[in-house]
Amino acid sequence: MRWKPVAYTAVGLVSVLVLGTTGYAWTQLGRLASGLATADVIEPAAQLPSSSPNVPVPEQNILLVGIDSRTDAQGNPLPQDVLDQLHAGDGSDGGDTTDTMIVVHIPEGGGEATAISIPRDSYVQLAGGYGKHKINAAYSYGKHARYEELTRQGVTGAARERLADQAGARTAIQTVENFTGLTINHYAAVNLVGFYTLSLAVGGVPVCLKEPVHDSYSGADFPAGRQTLSGAQALAFVRQRHGLVNGDLDRIARQQAFLASAAKVVLAAGTLANPVKLESLIEAVQQAVLIDQGWDILTFAQQMRSLSSDGLTFATIPVQSLSMRTSDGDAVKVDPGQVRSFIATLLGDSGGTSASTSSEPSSVAAQAADSSTPPTTETSLVPSANSTDLTGCVN
Repeated sequence: MRWKPVAYTAVGLVSVLVLGTTGYAWTQLGRLASGLATADVIEPAAQLPSSSPNVPVPEQNILLVGIDSRTDAQGNPLPQDVLDQLHAGDGSDGGDTTDTMIVVHIPEGGGEATAISIPRDSYVQLAGGYGKHKINAAYSYGKHARYEELTRQGVTGAARERLADQAGARTAIQTVENFTGLTINHYAAVNLVGFYTLSLAVGGVPVCLKEPVHDSYSGADFPAGRQTLSGAQALAFVRQRHGLVNGDLDRIARQQAFLASAAKVVLAAGTLANPVKLESLIEAVQQAVLIDQGWDILTFAQQMRSLSSDGLTFATIPVQSLSMRTSDGDAVKVDPGQVRSFIATLLGDSGGTSASTSSEPSSVAAQAADSSTPPTTETSLVPSANSTDLTGCVN
């Protein structure tokens, strides 16, 4: 059976993992893995035991984040000409927030994986004693605190960026764990330029829009219908939220559709067997992707090759309101208990969730999964499990 990339979102559109699908590409995986940036961000208690290719993949949760960073995976500043193309200002702009947060759950022994999206503006309690803020700020709070500490110690340059990023990642991981009840076993981060370079490397990603859009903030300027995007256009497509009916929820739907389409492109005949495209893909991943240092990509890829999964299911956590007034401005109102109950139901009470059941009725998760209308009141729930039509057009 043809292998499909059930964890592709966890390694930056999964150029990393799908290399195992062809003989030539497999020989390049070791070179790619040795050049990936890594960081010590997973707590010892959450680290998986050493495994081998012949042992079935264990149950695990992988946190994928897209970071609004003006540095590459090694901590070096992005060139100004690249920032100009991305409508990203200069190196002083941006707050190192996590504009994308997806938890990919892989069940023990294989089977269909589930990717759970968390709206970036979800108002939650941050780990590390930073109080209650939007969840996308967890990374920023942890990073900036460590950055100032390192500055006082005389650490500068790329080394300071890497160590501060590590602290930011730890804060983001712990916040997600506390919020969802899931234990995060692996971590992958894609920086601002990631969608730009990865989409160029594969020759563009097909997408479809229901309506034409024009947004000066993200640079999104697209007609309605099917089209293939790469580079700055691809980044604008997944970043736009201004002018969308459901704001960040519509952006999540775009990200999910983009990732699904990108995986098909990577797996398509001619992408991995083409030495030129493969070389570009490897270079793009090494520049844009950072993973936790305990992740043995070679073993993981070999384990994944044996799975009989038929793909990846996307879901979005339930929310109570898209416009909650806070000291951080408008935020997304969420109920942690409700979210944990939803996730437990979605994963069949698996997934390493230690969350207590919500005080809400047990039908809440099912109601969220069945909803098909965006929220209009404080008590309504957004579409969640299977709410994104990955084969059709999005807003």
